[in-house]
Amino acid sequence: MPRDIIAIQCGQAGNQIGTKFWEVISGEHGIDGSGVYVGDNPLQLERADVYFNESGNGRYVPRAVLVDLEPGTMDAIRGGPLGQLFRPDNFVFGQNGAGNNWAKGHYTEGAELIEPILDVVRKEAEGCDSLQGFQITHSLGGGTGSGLGTLLISKIHEEFPDRILSSYSVVPSPKVSDAVVEPYNATLSVHQLVENTDMTFCIDNEALYEICFNTLKLTTPNYSDLNHLVGSTMSGVTTCLRFPGQLNADLRKLAVNLVPFPRLHFFMPGFAPLTARNVQSFRNVTVAELTQQMFNAKNMMAACDPRHGRYLTVAAMFRGKVSMKDVDDQMLAIQNKNSSYFVDWIPNNVKTAVCDVPPKGLNMSATFIGNNTAIQQLFKRVSEQFTAMFRRKAFLHWYTSEGMDEMEFTEAEANMNDLVSEYQQYQEATAEDDGEEGQEVAQE
Repeated sequence: MPRDIIAIQCGQAGNQIGTKFWEVISGEHGIDGSGVYVGDNPLQLERADVYFNESGNGRYVPRAVLVDLEPGTMDAIRGGPLGQLFRPDNFVFGQNGAGNNWAKGHYTEGAELIEPILDVVRKEAEGCDSLQGFQITHSLGGGTGSGLGTLLISKIHEEFPDRILSSYSVVPSPKVSDAVVEPYNATLSVHQLVENTDMTFCIDNEALYEICFNTLKLTTPNYSDLNHLVGSTMSGVTTCLRFPGQLNADLRKLAVNLVPFPRLHFFMPGFAPLTARNVQSFRNVTVAELTQQMFNAKNMMAACDPRHGRYLTVAAMFRGKVSMKDVDDQMLAIQNKNSSYFVDWIPNNVKTAVCDVPPKGLNMSATFIGNNTAIQQLFKRVSEQFTAMFRRKAFLHWYTSEGMDEMEFTEAEANMNDLVSEYQQYQEATAEDDGEEGQEVAQE
């Protein structure tokens, strides 16, 4: 039974990551740049309808909604190698842009565009046999991805409350920043994501650069390389829906196993094997090696060190010809060896899934998703920058002139600080504690 997913990409970063993801997915399913099947394996088409609709003349059309407040990125996609793949009606864009301003994306410019976007989403949802959920790619630093992205998420959450809503969010990096007002936009967005998404995968450009630079040994990594890493991870998350496997997982199973408390749903993704091209032929990829690499701190796609926190839960998805026994043994071994890095009040923290079909060009691979309390570092960092600017009310007039209230900023800041302290509280909790004081925070 195919369970369909609608992919929504919002803003420049969201569209670029999303397009790279479609490149990876259509490659796996043997679909070329104009939607024609050119593969050689019947398995490729068996469940292609998780992400693709089949049109009358046998073309495969991605179930994607492409959204932006300015036409530039859309034109680039249309002119790119996948330009003919997407359905022309599914490009929804404005003309003015959000200009890195969350308020423009969420209240003024974005609000004008929200109805036509929701119409396209509804149309896609009605065309599904059984809609499993939505995946949204966007960034939190700019204006469109953060403002319009979160507006869209809250509207979809209202309209489809029982469907899984997962977001792939590009979060601000520790050292490099593209926009000065990033801390504002990110804080206001997290305020929304905490309440409205079921899962948020935090992706960080700096962490991706580190992986490209140190692990893949690329001397001049560009956004295309970074997006390819993210695309591989995104494809790994849903691989069990699309290909047969020994132990299946889907978005809902992921959410149920990874989210112990509704607010703590921010994950660090990772992918293995990642090796430099010239070293590839010297390594034998085994389950042990994949496990080793995917739990490695250098492999995380968010710039947080998992050794500074503890894992609440982990999901590991293996692809390729792997033996179930190997997987189980490795997962047990890693939990026993590093028991101090896993919270002891959740006895078996790791959810595994195994799919038989490896990604293109590899014999086996693994996708890692960790719910680690160290993700609080990321929120702490943004919160400190937010407070520094907000105390002086710097740049605020750009937001208030779009009709926002200062109160909203204060609330967002408080919500983010609460999130940090919740992570801290569960990091320190032990199995012997009375659950009394913990209960109160969770009830809020």
